[in-house]
Amino acid sequence: MARLVLALVALVGLACTRPEIDHSGPTGDWREYSGTKEGNHYSPLDQIRPDNVDQLELVWEHRSGDFHPGSAENAPTSLQVTPLVVEDTLYYCTPYMRVFALDAETGAEKWSFDPDLKAKGLGGPYPLTCRGLAFWEDTAAPAGTTCRQRLLYGTKDSELLAIDAETGRPCEDFGVKGRVSLREGIEPGIPAWEYYPTSPPLVMGDLAILGALVADQLRTDAPSGVVRAFDVRTGALRWAWDPVPPNWSEPTEPGERYARGTPNVWSLLSGDPARNLVFVPTGNASPDSYSATRGTLDHYASSVVALDATTGEPRWIFQTVHHDVWDYDTAPQPALFQIPGVGDGRPALAQGTKMGFVFLLDRETGEPLYPVEERPVPQDGVKGERLSPTQPFPTHPPPLTSFELEPWGFTPYDRIRCAELMDQYRWDGIFTPPTLGGSIQYPHTAGGMNWGGVAIDPERKLLVVNQTHVAMATQLVPRDDFDALDLTTIWYPEEAYPMKGTPFGIRRRPLFSPFGAPCNAPPWGTLTAVDLESGEIAWQIPLGTTRDQAPWPLWLELGVPSFGGGLATASGLYFTGATMDRYFRAFDTETGEELWRERIPFAGNGVPLTYRLRPDARQFVVLAAGGNPLTGVGDSLRAYALPPSAPGA
Repeated sequence: MARLVLALVALVGLACTRPEIDHSGPTGDWREYSGTKEGNHYSPLDQIRPDNVDQLELVWEHRSGDFHPGSAENAPTSLQVTPLVVEDTLYYCTPYMRVFALDAETGAEKWSFDPDLKAKGLGGPYPLTCRGLAFWEDTAAPAGTTCRQRLLYGTKDSELLAIDAETGRPCEDFGVKGRVSLREGIEPGIPAWEYYPTSPPLVMGDLAILGALVADQLRTDAPSGVVRAFDVRTGALRWAWDPVPPNWSEPTEPGERYARGTPNVWSLLSGDPARNLVFVPTGNASPDSYSATRGTLDHYASSVVALDATTGEPRWIFQTVHHDVWDYDTAPQPALFQIPGVGDGRPALAQGTKMGFVFLLDRETGEPLYPVEERPVPQDGVKGERLSPTQPFPTHPPPLTSFELEPWGFTPYDRIRCAELMDQYRWDGIFTPPTLGGSIQYPHTAGGMNWGGVAIDPERKLLVVNQTHVAMATQLVPRDDFDALDLTTIWYPEEAYPMKGTPFGIRRRPLFSPFGAPCNAPPWGTLTAVDLESGEIAWQIPLGTTRDQAPWPLWLELGVPSFGGGLATASGLYFTGATMDRYFRAFDTETGEELWRERIPFAGNGVPLTYRLRPDARQFVVLAAGGNPLTGVGDSLRAYALPPSAPGA
């Protein structure tokens, strides 16, 4: 009896110490990949605040079972999804492209859809992933109409699918039984892993607009990087933007509709419905590390391009890298904003890059809001290469990455070894070109910034972004020597690509010490806040610890590479789980102070989202924590909220 009384007293005490939940703030769901079509990863919700975020608890977890570490028969997986929440239902896709509908507050399954993915096998350098879904609603159709609300997404089978958001069944009126082939007009016969979408479509009006991943560095005549718009009702092709330069007159291959070797668009698109614009971040023309064979196809490469949403016609282009030979394709989703005091309050776009640059542009014209300087960069690449004598550098904000390189190590021994390793390669600063003797490339091809994008807090006029800072070595190999290589002996982290159609292949690898740490000085990952009005860095901190990576139980706050992005909220919080050390964290947006961290089973490589469905409901923050082949793979989708203020609340 005494034990029962003590237990009841403890429970009462716990209930009394729980913070009251504030139900006075806004509500909202999450109907787009980044919350809105604007790509800024910001939510107006404010129930979770800096003074109560440390009370967050796991409310539910969903496991799909769709993961694999990789084998001879199966590609490895990476759970990079950001779910959607519409009304009371959460939708997400898995690396095997299955779709689940869950009760957004309990995690209970409502239905699941299996596309019967055929291309699960190993092939190419990329893990299986599905970053998200697109949602469309026919508001004119009566309630209960089949496929009145539909979900659209692409698969590794190079298909665009439409399914009923209410039932999970294919929309029979879309394409052929809910499927549209994305290989129409593309080079026939290519393997599944060479061409397929990984990012969700952008829905503008009644159009679903998307590009596709094209495997890097294989050949000059790679599949087309075309961007296409499909009717969300029927699946009919409405327009196609083939990213060839103006006045292009070269014929396409027989049976193909689009030019080969053009810059592809594998990342996330943004849209401005009021101006009828779609903003497209482009990759490289093929291949990535040698530009002399590309001809004029660099015109739209490594750029952000504004397209007319109705026709696909280009309105403007801003190129972030000229004649890119560093694989610095424009990876982050363009982020739209309009803030008094920033660029005279004009409608604006922030484009992050792998170099650690952020370009602030006029959304209507593509002109920089602040001066961008064309600065001289290293020359003397390999014979025949066409290097640009200058590259664009933003001045507001300045580069968010330091380009100083110095050897580093945990001990004098590995510091000496790193110095010896780095001395083997040419390093003349950022944009040092690839060479036959080998060059250092810094930042890495993964960034800087990557597809996780930036978050913009419009009230605080802050842009917040996670970055990776790891140096790598690149070396061009003459054709005959490359063709004689036994590629089966080359293992990760080294990479080798043939670049067929050029005089060279290429080998790349990060510069690691004997202890497996990067040879450049830490931090190897940072979280940075930029004051958009002044252009100054408000704060910058190392992001992540050496936990789960270091071979000893000494976990140092050195900052680590990150994969994914973050979420800003109106209450002044920034959430991210992108680090390799398997933590989900919340930071004070104004100061960078870490306010909360939660150990998660796998790295959180999906960008977080948040929602609050009713005035009497709790605000949820959800993260996909499924890791990647470098950190371990899994399938945990996790939802957090404040504990109820009282039992039954």
